[in-house]
Amino acid sequence: MKKDKTLPKSHNSFRTISLGFIILILTGALLLMLPISSRSRAVTPFKDTLFTAISASCVTGLVVKDTATHWSFFGQAIILTLIQIGGMGVITIGLMITRLSGKRIGLSFRGMMQDSISAPQVGGILSLTKFILKTTAIIELTGAVLLYPVFFRDIGAIKGIWYALFHSISAFCNAGFDLMGVKEPFSSMTGYGDNIYVNTVLMLLIITGGIGFLTWDDIVQHRHRFKKYRLQTKVVLVTSGLLIILPALFFFFAEYADEPAKERVLHSLFQSVTARTAGFNTADLSKMREPCAMLMTVLMLIGGCSGSTAGGMKTSTVAVLFLAALSVYRRKNDIECFSRRIPEDIIRTAGAILFMYMSLFLSTGIAVSLIDSLPLTSCLFETGSALGTAGVTLGITTSLSLPSHIILMILMFAGRVGGLTLIYAAFASNSEASRLPQEKITVG
Repeated sequence: MKKDKTLPKSHNSFRTISLGFIILILTGALLLMLPISSRSRAVTPFKDTLFTAISASCVTGLVVKDTATHWSFFGQAIILTLIQIGGMGVITIGLMITRLSGKRIGLSFRGMMQDSISAPQVGGILSLTKFILKTTAIIELTGAVLLYPVFFRDIGAIKGIWYALFHSISAFCNAGFDLMGVKEPFSSMTGYGDNIYVNTVLMLLIITGGIGFLTWDDIVQHRHRFKKYRLQTKVVLVTSGLLIILPALFFFFAEYADEPAKERVLHSLFQSVTARTAGFNTADLSKMREPCAMLMTVLMLIGGCSGSTAGGMKTSTVAVLFLAALSVYRRKNDIECFSRRIPEDIIRTAGAILFMYMSLFLSTGIAVSLIDSLPLTSCLFETGSALGTAGVTLGITTSLSLPSHIILMILMFAGRVGGLTLIYAAFASNSEASRLPQEKITVG
């Protein structure tokens, strides 16, 4: 009898997730090449449409063509569709389409959905998907309604609807694409840097999209009863709060100390929130001091939360590594958090993710610096932005050469799909029942 060579479900899931994003990206790139997609009705080169499609599908926000001035309404609609699908995940959209068509959702499809959104179990995955779709629609429409009065005043009644919807979806999906190029190309949200209302709405949309659907599911179920939350939710909320407040204080005292009080507070908070994968900016980042730029790079690499629209290493990964280090310093055998013990395999996975992200970040940053003869700090900022799917830039994206753009495209794809997902998709599981003898190695 022949040995069954069928790959494990999880292995197939990771391949399907990767393939789904590739198909989405190529479809978007080809549609953006159509003359109707550009304002000039000319064919946009494939290298530019591919970069744009990857950036939109991977909810990054780095662009080589200004979204407002280069792309027509049709092209902008394609970009927004890519952002929406990329933010929610191709498997989520596929499952929604399958349900609407009346087809039965098989166990393998449910398993792929579990892997796609990092759900703790397959059970209840359909109700969770319904919750994701419903929550996304409510939050994005609410954001559009809140933004509309501002764009109605500045853009007009009809265009204002499109601008409000576009920026609400872009913010919630942590994409960072904007249509503010009508005022000044590549200006992002700098025109609203002193607008408390716009800043607040955008930050709330970014945060709600970045903390993850599983977190919102827990909050909806248990509301203010923090003790009943899953450990994942507790870690996400505490870590996210610290990663907003502490960097904001640093920016407040180190970067924007010379600005008026209102702008100082708004800029500090907004850059702290947007750095972890959102992509908008309300201040000119090209003038940012190097220490602050490096802090933003670290925040971009950390990213958002698992099962969210954001990319990066994820807040829970950083929290686990911090707790692991703390347990070593305190000479404790177990890694503990909120009266729970964290399994060792989670620690190993977190360490592998950190090693992979730092290796990609440093090697590609050095490569881009050598290829285009640019300062290393700016190049590391750019590769950190791509890998963390943050989308903010110090202004060098459009001036980079094709090899550097290819590097950024690979990083954006890896950052959104997930480095481990790509590795799991490429290599089949080969776990053995037997274990080799153990021997210690001295470290530190």
